[in-house]
Amino acid sequence: MQTIAGVLLLLPSTFARQIVFPSPLDLDHSQEVLKYSDLDVSSGSRFAGLTTFANLPYTHCLAKDSTATEPFDIAILGAPFDTAVTARPGARFGPTGIRSGSRRIGALGAWDVYTGKNPFVSWAKIVDCGDAPLTFLDNTVALAQLEKAHDIVSTRKTNAINKSSVPRTITLGGDHTTTLAALRSTFKQWGPVSVIHFDSHIDTWNPKVLGGDISHYAGVNHGTFLHIAHEEGLILNSSIHVGIRAPIVRPQGDIRNDLRCGFEIITARDLDLLGVQGIIKAIKARIGSNRVYLSLDIDVLDPAFAPGTGTAEVGGWTTRELLTILDGLEGLNLIGADVVEVSPIYDNAGEATTLAASQAIRSLLSLMVDQPVKA
Repeated sequence: MQTIAGVLLLLPSTFARQIVFPSPLDLDHSQEVLKYSDLDVSSGSRFAGLTTFANLPYTHCLAKDSTATEPFDIAILGAPFDTAVTARPGARFGPTGIRSGSRRIGALGAWDVYTGKNPFVSWAKIVDCGDAPLTFLDNTVALAQLEKAHDIVSTRKTNAINKSSVPRTITLGGDHTTTLAALRSTFKQWGPVSVIHFDSHIDTWNPKVLGGDISHYAGVNHGTFLHIAHEEGLILNSSIHVGIRAPIVRPQGDIRNDLRCGFEIITARDLDLLGVQGIIKAIKARIGSNRVYLSLDIDVLDPAFAPGTGTAEVGGWTTRELLTILDGLEGLNLIGADVVEVSPIYDNAGEATTLAASQAIRSLLSLMVDQPVKA
C-alpha cells in the first residue's frame, strides 16, 4: 500500500510551481536610470543622526541663555552616575542604553494597542535634553550638579502654558542615588510629594546602617536616599514601595525605620494574592490626590526579564505585569519620574533590559500627558 508521501512523489511535475528566468537577451536595456539626486536623506531613518530617546528632538535645555531654548512641556534628562552603588557599577551608561533601546519608538508609530493612546502626538511638547554633565570623582559634587540641572530644566518656559507653567522631567539613570537630586529640585517647584517607589529593595536604610559607619560621605548611596529625602522633608508620609522582595539588614529595625519614613510596602508576591488590579487599587488608595513622584528601579523586574542591572534579585515581576500596572495608574498627579539602575553591560544580546526600560518610560509619558498638573 502506497503512502500519501509516495503518491505525492508520483504526481506530475505540472503541479509544481514553475519559476522561469528571462533570458539576458530579452531584458529591456532602455529603462531610465534612477535619479539618486532626488533621494531624501533628511528624514525617515531611526538609525541616523543623534540617538535621542524615542527619536525626540534634542534641545539644549541647560544652555546659559534661556532664550536659546525653545519652550517644552516634558523633558527627558540623562543622569550618568553610578559611584554610589553597593553592588555592580555600570549604570552611568544607563542613559545611553535606554536611548538605544528606544530606537524603534517614533511619534507616527507609537499608538498603544492596549490604550489607543500616543503621548508623542498630543498637546505636550516632549524633548530630549541630553545628559547632565556629572563628575565621576566626587559624589557630593555630582549630585549638586544634577540638582542644578533639574533646577534649570524645571524653570524653562512651557509650550502649553494653559496646561502648566512648570515643565516635568523624566530622568534616565544612573544609580538610584540620582533620585535624591531630583526630589531636592522637585521640592522647590512642587513642595513635598508622595513617592511611588518600584524596586526590589526598600532604599530607606539609615545611613548609619548602610555606609554611614564608614563615613558621612559613604552614607549617601543608592540604598539610603529615601531615608535622607524623608529627613530633609522632601516626601510625604503617604508614599509606597512596590515590588519589594530583597533581604533586609535588621529584621525589625529596618521595617520600623521604613514606616517612619512614610512608606507602605507592596511585596513582589502580593501580586499573586491581589492580582494586577489589586496592586493598582492599593497604589491609588495610598497616593490619593497628592502630587506624586514615581521612581522605577529596573530591578523590580525579575532578572529573567531585566538582567542588565547592578543588584538583581530573583522572584520579580514580568515586563508585561509592570507595564499593565503603570498604565493602570492614570489620573495620578505625576509631577516627575525616573527609570534607574539600568546597566547595559550586564544586559543580554537582545537588549531585554533597555527595551523594558524604554517601554516603561513611554508609559510614564502617557501618564503625564493624560493628567496635566498645574504648579
